[in-house]
Amino acid sequence: MASSFLSVFLLFISVYTADGFLHYVVARCQFNSTELNDIQYITSYYYNKFELLRFDSRVGEFVGFTELGVKNAERFNKGPEVAQARARRETYCQHNIGNEYQAVLSKSVQPTVKLHSITPSAGKHPAMLVCSVYDFYPREIRVKWTRDGQEVSSGVTSTDQLADGDWYYQVHSHLEFTPRSGEKISCVVEHASLKQPLVTDWDPSLPESERNQIAIGASGLILGLILSLAGFIYYKRKAKGRILVPTN
Repeated sequence: MASSFLSVFLLFISVYTADGFLHYVVARCQFNSTELNDIQYITSYYYNKFELLRFDSRVGEFVGFTELGVKNAERFNKGPEVAQARARRETYCQHNIGNEYQAVLSKSVQPTVKLHSITPSAGKHPAMLVCSVYDFYPREIRVKWTRDGQEVSSGVTSTDQLADGDWYYQVHSHLEFTPRSGEKISCVVEHASLKQPLVTDWDPSLPESERNQIAIGASGLILGLILSLAGFIYYKRKAKGRILVPTN
């Protein structure tokens, strides 16, 4: 769990919308675990789009970024505000992070696996298989290839786990290989959501969608040939019925 870097946000609106002006405070907790030493508490005070001052638990005091912010930072650091801000790392962050781990971070979502070829195999030329793993959580995952039950290490490249922006991740693994008759190639996924590895075997036959496209294309070609032949026969019959008029 220490590998995840997460944030909890809390937005305080100190309502000030007269003539479109806005003053607000954003408090956030950044953490790698539920341990207090792995938690960072940050409070930022804004006026419209400008940050006036900030408290960062790693700094331990308020810091101003504008003339007004510097004055308020000096005042807060001499008053009870700085002690209250230091305490929120434990009273606010650690408490809520514990709830997040119980409600969200302990959950897992099983991945969806799609296996396809991006280079048609022909003769002894290498082909490329892609094992795409989608919509899994948490981030940690292992994707490997097997050939007739034996793990393959050469000719394998993989992307990093890519965040989808909605707590889910995806990863893509590529295998370069030369097809051999009768062999069995599989993509094996190991993840916390799975009781046992998820094995997807490569089927070299065309998927149904591609078979349908080929069938439609072949039907169109045959229909075109039939129409062309019918037109040619019609033309020949019309040519036989014509009366030739001699010319001087």
